[in-house]
Amino acid sequence: MERERTAGQVRRRRVFYIPGYDPIHPRRYREMYRREAADQARISGYEVALRPRKGARYGWSVTGRMDGHTVEADVEVLIWSDIVRGSMSSTIPATYWQLLRTAWVYIASGAMRRLMWLRKGPVVAALYPVGVLLLQLLLACVVAAAAYALLSWAIAEASRLIRPDLSTWHPALWPGHALSAALGLAVGLLILRWFKKNDGRIYAYYLMHDYAFSAKYGGANPPALEKRMAEFTATIAAALQGDLDEVLVVGHSSGAHLAVSCLADLIRSGQVPANGPALSFLSLGQVIPMVSFLPRATRLRADLHYLSARSELTWVDVTAPGDGCAFALCDPVAVTGVAPPDQKWPLVFSAAFTQSLAPETWAKLKRQFFRLHFQYLCAFDRPKDYDYFRITAGPLTLAARYEGRPHSRSRIDVAASRHTSMAA
Repeated sequence: MERERTAGQVRRRRVFYIPGYDPIHPRRYREMYRREAADQARISGYEVALRPRKGARYGWSVTGRMDGHTVEADVEVLIWSDIVRGSMSSTIPATYWQLLRTAWVYIASGAMRRLMWLRKGPVVAALYPVGVLLLQLLLACVVAAAAYALLSWAIAEASRLIRPDLSTWHPALWPGHALSAALGLAVGLLILRWFKKNDGRIYAYYLMHDYAFSAKYGGANPPALEKRMAEFTATIAAALQGDLDEVLVVGHSSGAHLAVSCLADLIRSGQVPANGPALSFLSLGQVIPMVSFLPRATRLRADLHYLSARSELTWVDVTAPGDGCAFALCDPVAVTGVAPPDQKWPLVFSAAFTQSLAPETWAKLKRQFFRLHFQYLCAFDRPKDYDYFRITAGPLTLAARYEGRPHSRSRIDVAASRHTSMAA
């Protein structure tokens, strides 16, 4: 028999976390949650305890004790890191071809110029791998040319010791020039391989693969990703049949637009029970316009349009101007130009990094752009009304927690996309 639910109160919750474009094993998210939850609990005066979760899929269980309530939550990471890794297994020439193709897609479609109207930060982040990869190529070419010139000169001078009458381009020296060119090319390739091997410090190849992943299909989802998203939708639908108070879907970075489509499919197919758990969606550090502004993103635009007016869920979108990789305070539905007249969602507000982090913490993190992009999943020194661990392990549903909360005053809701067509 289903137990009685109290509106807005949570005793049992299921959390589905959809990561962004990340090739790393999902255990990193468990360890991050464990570490950061402990820090936030110490700062905020509550308790959060983790333990292994039963079942084949990857996740963990959480017990939260907050505000006089005990909450049990199961967290599951919906994995697509294998698809990410597959898209990153490119050779150096293939990566430079991706660079040209991706730049062409964003520039020729007009998406790049219109994205600049919204936030320059994520556009600069998109241009960063282009600039760095081109600089790497230029350096490799300069060193290769220098190596060729030096070797050619050395061979020519050595040859003149035997035949002083030889000119630089005498046919007798052509084999030497060919050898010098081959060795110079080898030196250039070694430099490029060194840069690729050490990309863990620079992130140029990683970011290039990230943007190329969306640009390759012009904003449409690759078939393998569509299949995985259907599996995500089925998993969330099964949870909604359980004895829970809330099913919370968290989409971070690129995972936000995956979550939009999964939830739209879920509601369209009638798989949200009328008397089931509260269905909640938390999008964090979203980069939805990077995809929704592309010509063939008709599926995503239709899903944004549809989801934004549905009463079956609560959708809260949290970003921060301090996160240079996200479209901070941009309403992803409105800026894409697909907002319906009866738009309800998302509620858009800022995590206010500069106010919720201590000055010394902000000073340390403000130039660590990739670390800041994950701050939504971390502890805050002076949390305001955003606390990831209260949301995922606390006693209130997302709707109850933010009932009456207005949009941030700096919310951007002006339509900016050139492409607004939607899938039928």
